[in-house]
Amino acid sequence: MRRNAHTLFNPGCVGASVLELRHRHRLRRKEIRKFADDLLSALGVKTFEESDAVDLGDTQRFQVILFQNEAVALVLDGAAFLTVKGLLRWRPQRRFVSVDEGAIKFICNGADVMGPGISGTDIAIAPGDMVWVRDLKHLKPLAVGKAMVSGAVMASKAPGKAVKNIHYVGDELWGLASG
Repeated sequence: MRRNAHTLFNPGCVGASVLELRHRHRLRRKEIRKFADDLLSALGVKTFEESDAVDLGDTQRFQVILFQNEAVALVLDGAAFLTVKGLLRWRPQRRFVSVDEGAIKFICNGADVMGPGISGTDIAIAPGDMVWVRDLKHLKPLAVGKAMVSGAVMASKAPGKAVKNIHYVGDELWGLASG
């Protein structure tokens, strides 16, 4: 398999998928402002400025926002949300779901977050919101997903799926970069 700056192959996984970045283009100031506003509204963090060089590219699964040649956000249903690398860069304090140590290895292998593994959450989360998953000890981001239940239900550790995992540390999006 040939590797280039626009393709990522994760050799550590059997049958790992290839994520290709296609149709990359520079965003206009108005588009940058819209995505930056999405991130500020959802996560409470100020990310890039209108004058920054920000690109948008398509992959097989979703669109990604590239800033300083790093996939820092993904676009789902027209709204931006930070990737794990974006979360590491800007450190938001909203829309988090904390999980205990026993859940970490499963989440980092793509498993959905189950209610009993949740140790804390942002109570303001509503079903359908994009959320980020962090470990309880170091508060480091592990994954990004879609809330299946409210933050209050998550806090009660109700059985069942609480967060659908969309992107996690070590997946094909984690290492996507463009030179």
